[in-house]
Formats: sequence, structure tokens, C-alpha cells
Amino acid sequence: MNTDSIADMLTRIRNATWVQKPETVVPHSKLKESLANLLLAEGYISGVSVVGTTKKFIHITLKYNHGESVISGIKRVSTPGQRIYLPATRIPRTSSGYGITIISTSAGLMTDKQARKAKVGGEILCQVW
Repeated sequence: MNTDSIADMLTRIRNATWVQKPETVVPHSKLKESLANLLLAEGYISGVSVVGTTKKFIHITLKYNHGESVISGIKRVSTPGQRIYLPATRIPRTSSGYGITIISTSAGLMTDKQARKAKVGGEILCQVW
């Protein structure tokens, strides 16, 4: 049994980009679906679809630019054993602002820029660059 489903999703995306697979499949949850939709909105992946009725899966279509993956790095920050919560003023910038930090706030999942603008903090889930 997997105890950290977000880390599993990020690892599946990382492994698929390393071998240049066109898509990857992860088990469905509402948090993972909203994380995938946030990556889609930020332009790191090219498609998200939920398939299945009783047992759902998320199909993530990866994005490549001239044979290179758009995602050059992806890292889990907060883990089940060590949760990291920060206020809006202390949210880190990823790759000097070229990447994004994804934060779980009381208003839902947000990027670091959205959280700073809304002045809300929360749990730092992951960083993508």
C-alpha cells in the first residue's frame, strides 16, 4: 500500500518524462485531479482526463518541446512524516521564479504566485520547474 499518493503521482510523471512516454496513468483522487489540472493550467502538461466509473484513473498527457520534456524537475516538499506549512510571506520561489510551487490552502490548490496575491499560506506540496 502506498502511503504518499502525491509522491507516487509525481514519481510516475518524472519517470514517464525521463523515458519520453506520451502519457502516464495514475489512480484517481480529487486532490490528484486538481493537482493535474493546475499543472495543465500552468502549461507543464498538455492534457488531463478522468476515465472509469467504479475504479477511476487519471490519464495525464505529457508535454514535450523539440523532444525535451517541459518538466525538467519535479520535487515533493511536504511529506506525511514531515508536513511543511508556511505563511504567504515565506513561500519559496522555485528556480528564481521560472518554476512553480504548489500549495494546498484553505481556498484549494494554488501556485505560489496565486497564494502570494491572495495572501494565504498553507502546506507546500511540491515544486515543478
